[in-house]
Amino acid sequence: MKLEAVATTQAPAAIGPYSQAMKFGNLLFTSGQIPLNLEGQVVEGGIAEQTHQVFRNLQAVLAEAGATFNDVIKATVFIKDMNQFAELNGIYATYFGDHKPARSTVEVARLPKDVLVEIELIASI
Repeated sequence: MKLEAVATTQAPAAIGPYSQAMKFGNLLFTSGQIPLNLEGQVVEGGIAEQTHQVFRNLQAVLAEAGATFNDVIKATVFIKDMNQFAELNGIYATYFGDHKPARSTVEVARLPKDVLVEIELIASI
């Protein structure tokens, strides 16, 4: 099987030497998305605004590969403060609806650009 990089202009460009996502067979592995707008700036606001931006970025990357949130197999969530998990979780649920992929959530000391949340996905395409 061949590896294929996925890139879209509908999500912020990678801020390092990596791809927005990689396809391998019928699997898609997204890089962690942080709450950057298309200009590469961190969105203003708290965990709610940042989580919505992360999901907008993920949606764009999934779409470029021909996938949706319903195709997600596994999500990994990195959050700066687990005290904000309930708010993040409520927003997360709105994007997945009845679809409930496997998930890990980890509190971390620091994320790129000092954001509050980062999420990566594995999807079937």
